[in-house]
Amino acid sequence: MNLSTFPSQKPSSQKHKKHRKQKLTEDQVRLLESNFDSTKKLEPERKHQLSRQLGIPPRQIAIWYQNKRARWKNQSLEHDYTMLQLQLEAALVDTKQLQKEVEQLRSELNKLQAEQARRYKQYNNNINNHHRSFMDYSVSVCHDEAWSSSRSLEEDVNNLYRFDAQVFDVEETYAASSMMGSDIGVFGWRKNLL
Repeated sequence: MNLSTFPSQKPSSQKHKKHRKQKLTEDQVRLLESNFDSTKKLEPERKHQLSRQLGIPPRQIAIWYQNKRARWKNQSLEHDYTMLQLQLEAALVDTKQLQKEVEQLRSELNKLQAEQARRYKQYNNNINNHHRSFMDYSVSVCHDEAWSSSRSLEEDVNNLYRFDAQVFDVEETYAASSMMGSDIGVFGWRKNLL
């Protein structure tokens, strides 16, 4: 095996050293954090200004911003997820409470409907009883009136017969007096002078 055909490990380790990032100090991180809090997007001018101010390459600042934005989005998503989870739990508690209230209201409604049905039945029974009583009373009154009417009708007929008999008596008397030559006037009997 020929070792000359494999590239040497030294040049790659030298390349690695060239692109190696230097670790940021606490002051540098604090300054980058305060800039990130003011604006989440890094403009090219600001990137070069921070590079000169902190003494680190612009690419490292861009990568730091990119990573920070990703962490910030993840934290934001975690926060949103936590808030949604809390809202969901609160909604579930509210839902259970509302379900209990609905069951209580259903129970009260059923009781009220049963009471209403009982009262309606009692009302109908009372109406029917009053109707029967009224009908019994009406029949009784009608019977009494019919009985008294038939008695008064009978009396009227009797009176009519009596009146007719009196009229007949008067007519007979008039006829008899006419034959005798007397006339019944307004003031009593008078003789016909003919």
